[in-house]
Amino acid sequence: MHARGKATSLQSIEVLPRTPRTPATARSRGHGARTPFDADEVELSLLGEAERREAASDLTLDEEQEYLAQIDAKKSMSARDKQAMVLLTILYLIQGFPLGLALGSIPFILREHLSYSELAVFSLAGYPYSLKLFWSPIVDSVFFRSVGRRKSWIIPMQLIVGTIMLIMSTSAEEMVENPGKHLYTLSFAFTSLVFFSATQGWALTLLSEENLAYASTCQTIGLNSGYLMSYTVFLALNSVDFANKWGIPRLTLGSYLFFCACMSFAVTFWLFFVKEDKDVNEDIGIKQVYVTMWEICKLKHVQVLLGIHLLAKIGWQANDAVTQLKMVEKGLGREDLAMTVLIDFPFEIIGGWLAGKWARGEKPLRAWIFCFWPRLLFTFIATLVVYWFPKPPVTSTFLAGLVFLTILQSFTSTIQFGGMSAFHTRISDPVVGGTYMTLLNTLTNLGGTWPRFFVLKGVDYFSVATCNITEAGLSVKAQECVSEHGKAACNELGGQCVTEQDGYYVVSGLCLIFGVISVLFFLIPTAKKLQTIPVSKWRISS
Repeated sequence: MHARGKATSLQSIEVLPRTPRTPATARSRGHGARTPFDADEVELSLLGEAERREAASDLTLDEEQEYLAQIDAKKSMSARDKQAMVLLTILYLIQGFPLGLALGSIPFILREHLSYSELAVFSLAGYPYSLKLFWSPIVDSVFFRSVGRRKSWIIPMQLIVGTIMLIMSTSAEEMVENPGKHLYTLSFAFTSLVFFSATQGWALTLLSEENLAYASTCQTIGLNSGYLMSYTVFLALNSVDFANKWGIPRLTLGSYLFFCACMSFAVTFWLFFVKEDKDVNEDIGIKQVYVTMWEICKLKHVQVLLGIHLLAKIGWQANDAVTQLKMVEKGLGREDLAMTVLIDFPFEIIGGWLAGKWARGEKPLRAWIFCFWPRLLFTFIATLVVYWFPKPPVTSTFLAGLVFLTILQSFTSTIQFGGMSAFHTRISDPVVGGTYMTLLNTLTNLGGTWPRFFVLKGVDYFSVATCNITEAGLSVKAQECVSEHGKAACNELGGQCVTEQDGYYVVSGLCLIFGVISVLFFLIPTAKKLQTIPVSKWRISS
């Protein structure tokens, strides 16, 4: 579970096309910042000195000198920009800390004590990241000019996130040991962390205009690194078995939260000494942004695309939300799971590169369409793996097969994500590119978030468990037997919980059936039609 597919305000940067004889000047229109270089310059900057001069041979002498000076300037990076890139990467790193905990490691820790219905409540913590579009216009519009458009939000958000983590660190161990008593406190705390992390925005103005493209690189490195630290690294170091095996102290949740809080405060202190360039763009009208989103949603093709996003991921939702939890429940070590996710990470990068390559041409959705059947197949195989999961200890051969299956699942997922992102880029109206892209990416994220609550609830709903009390000769149907708390209560009565029907297989089967039907009769046929629609039909501007 990586933190990918999130829209950034970098998508609001817009490049105006110009002929080679048009002077390169910075412009701004609406709420999208314009960069002074076009695609031809980017391509020419990759050429040698002789080739670049030949390409600029049709310019006048003054224009040629100006043009070559601009390209030469792009080749160097100032010390200020290098420092800003380091800061940006660290900011995204800290943003990934709460995401990796809320969406990754904490559900595995809580599963030892909570039922899936209770986990469904905690899963709501991930919703703010999928819904941040609805308050992002406020973040872009309200700020203190003396502080800066981005720093006005980053500084207070970092302080709030650090404070919440610091407070939680004092009682984290007690809460995760008895999560049934603190379920709503934990859910509220992590929902707040995700909300404030999503609200802090992106510090694009820390970079000079010619190096803005590096902001996305900083985001990718920082956000994924922070997510992996809180998910894979913490999950392994928090394991008692892992600590005993390697003879190292166990990393508690309280200690890790304290470390994250200190990092947040330290970077906030650093920000006070970082100067943000004055924003010369026009102030963004909050009302106009919401009106623009509404105009986009009124387009018939967009409505169909939004429907695809909300339905496309249901087929493998049980797999994404429950399968790994079930494997841990059946004896897979948390450290083994962490290693599996860590090995998978490089293959996600390769998948992202291939997705961009396959998304070129007149059929940008072909990779997205092609990967539907493999994803459904791998989901079915994963369900069978859970059903026939061997008794511990897990052999190296089985673990290697599990890693291979995880890589295949993640690879096809990344291909689909990259293909759809390329399609979004193609159809987005350049005049309102930021709003358009953010809207589409929000619906993509929401499509993988909204079913999770119902899937987790469904696992318990379809499960049938009984508390067998041998001495009394009683066999009582007990829904609570699906949780560790219920099992403990049954044991106190001298009984033992017996699961007669595991709702996971029912929910997984329902999701797969829905996935196959939707792919055959709606998703693939509709996607093939959408990619043939002329780009002009997706525009809201003349």
